[in-house]
Amino acid sequence: MTSKQRAYLKSLASNITPIFQVGKASLTPELVTAVDEALEKRELIKLSVLKNCFDDPGEIAQTMAERTRASVVHVIGKKIVLYRPNKKDPKIQLPD
Repeated sequence: MTSKQRAYLKSLASNITPIFQVGKASLTPELVTAVDEALEKRELIKLSVLKNCFDDPGEIAQTMAERTRASVVHVIGKKIVLYRPNKKDPKIQLPD
C-alpha cells in the first residue's frame, strides 16, 4: 500500500466511528471472527482499545491484521484502522 493510498484511507476513516472495542480479554477468537466479517462487508473499519486492555495497540493491530489478512492503515493512541478490499465487489477505489 502506497502512502497516497494510506492517506486516502485515513481521510475516509476519520468520519467513521469505532465498531469494535478491544477490552480486558484482548483478542478473542470471537472478536477476530466478528472483525473478519465486518471487513468483508465494509472494507474499512475502526477499532477502539479500552483502558482496561493492557496490550499495546500497535501489537493488537498487527496481530488482528495477520489473523484477518487485512492491512493496518494506522494506529493513533487507542484507535486502530484496518482495511481489506472485498474481492468480489470492492466498494472503495484506491488512488494509484
